[in-house]
This record gives sequence, structure tokens and C-alpha cells, in this order.
Amino acid sequence: MDDFLTINQHAWDNRTELHLESDFYDMPGFMAGNTSLREIELAELDVRGKSLLHLQCHFGQDTLSWAREGAASVTGLDLSPKAIAAATQIADTLDIEAKLGVPVQFVCGNVLDARNLVEGDFDLVYASYGVLCWLPDLTVWANTIASCLKPGGYFYLAEFHPIKALLDGYDYFYTGKADVEQEGSYTENSRDAENTMVSWSHDLGQVVSALINAGLVIESLREYDFSPYNCFENLEEEEPGRFRQRIDGKPIPLVFSIKARKP
Repeated sequence: MDDFLTINQHAWDNRTELHLESDFYDMPGFMAGNTSLREIELAELDVRGKSLLHLQCHFGQDTLSWAREGAASVTGLDLSPKAIAAATQIADTLDIEAKLGVPVQFVCGNVLDARNLVEGDFDLVYASYGVLCWLPDLTVWANTIASCLKPGGYFYLAEFHPIKALLDGYDYFYTGKADVEQEGSYTENSRDAENTMVSWSHDLGQVVSALINAGLVIESLREYDFSPYNCFENLEEEEPGRFRQRIDGKPIPLVFSIKARKP
């Protein structure tokens, strides 16, 4: 589908306006100093003193949270002009550069063009939660990530497990065929605000293989039996901040993480 970028950009522009006002993103709390990061990525990733590129950053909460965690510089990239405009305004309001001494940049564009959109190489490239389904080609994605890393740099991904998509009626294995649907959003104020969106299914093996074929060395692959977000149906909060779905009493994997190094 040649016009998927235009379709998805329009949808994410619309979502941005709703998300900024949602309890899900808790902008008042974020502006007061709360982090948007979750326990999984905080436990697995040390950004102190490192340059970070955040792909598919939405309006930059995680990007700026990593600045608060001690990154040397942060760059966020997203497809939505409205999201990038909001991210820039949030960073300016928080005065991150002056208060923390962390250079901040937000760039609008297609993640698959990231190498042509950002300058320099990075110690860390980061992406998280609900990013892979918007990508038609993981080979280009993985090669783009590798091209943005310094030698010895790391790519880190925390993502919803593809088994959840299967249980929700989508393909588990990549077919190359796009799903074109009218979708609401995952925030409490926009589930009924439907937009046409184009997405793809990617199985776990495809994700790992794409990164390996791009020359990256997989150093860890972990699976988690909980989601840090209550953004799907049939989830129960069994512990604070840990939402699970059980089948026959057994929890299913809901999140996986990958850490990969560029030699």
C-alpha cells in the first residue's frame, strides 16, 4: 500500500491531540518530573553519558525521560508533525537543555529514512512498545538502525509480544500483506476515536533475524509475562504496574526485549 505513510501520519496527528489530554500519558505528572519509562527498560538500559536516538518517539516523553536519566544527548524521531511539534514544545517548556545540560533534538520523518534525517552516530538507538507493527520491512529497519550506531553501540527494543496479536485475531507470521482497519486508540479518552491505520504483523524470529542480518550481535532476548501498560482487552493488574492475561490459569508472554550490539 503505497500511501500507508500518509494514512498513518494523519492518524497519529489525530491521536497526538487526544493523547496529550489523556490520563494514560499523564502530562501534568510528566511536567512535574514523573518518568514515562517502565521497569523493564529502566532495569535493562543504562544511558548515563551516552548519546541516544529514540525512533518512533511520539511526543517525546520517553526521549525526555532518558535525558532525565543522564543521557549525554537525546534525539527523537517520529512520523507525525503534530507529535514532533508537541515534543519540541514540551522540551522547551521543561528547559531540558539549560537545566540538565542535555542537548535535545526532535526530527519529523519516516523511521526507515532515519539515517538521512539525523546527523552523526549514536551510542544507543532505542524503540519501545507498539512500534514494529507500523513497519512494512524489517530488513530496511534493521539496516537503518545499524547505520545509526557507533561501533560498540547498542540497539534496545522493548515491544509487545507478537503472541498477543495472534490472540487478538491477527497473523502471527509475517505475510507481507498490510492490515487496513478503522482503529480507535489505547488511551481511555480515545478508544472510540477511530482512524484508518495500516499495520503489519511480525513474528519474533523475523525481528531477531533482521537484526542479525544487519550485522548486529544479539546480547539478550527476554520475554515477560506482563505488560507495563493496561492497553489491551482481557488484562488484569495482578501487581502494581504489571498487567497479565491468563489462559487456563497460565500467564502468556506480553512483552519481549532485545539488546543488540554493533561490533
